[in-house]
Amino acid sequence: MTAALLAAIRFDAAGLVPAIAQQHDTGEILMVAWMNRDAVEETLATGRAVYWSRSRASLWRKGETSGQSQQIVSVRLDCDGDVLLLRVEQTGVACHTGRRSCFFREARAGEWVTIAEPEIDPDALYPAR
Repeated sequence: MTAALLAAIRFDAAGLVPAIAQQHDTGEILMVAWMNRDAVEETLATGRAVYWSRSRASLWRKGETSGQSQQIVSVRLDCDGDVLLLRVEQTGVACHTGRRSCFFREARAGEWVTIAEPEIDPDALYPAR
């Protein structure tokens, strides 16, 4: 069953596919990350969001260091097969900046304006940084 799901995904030349995390009940877009085949497979098997960290070149199990996890409600594939939409139940904040969403800046009058302040100190999320 998982093999058929994976076969429908068009991974890019680096073996990655973008994944949008959306709060399932409000529609709020929380973040965008990348997934490789292993991340998709583990996400589908465990029901918890797993991404590929391009900077660390390893799987990134959302919440394993910060406690800010994402439980999968559903996984959707776009019409071209090259973008995933993860509808999630977010525990805590989604952004490494301590904000609920990574989309906290809005273009207004020719500049980026911060529209959401951190809910938690990023150093409290990642004390080893």
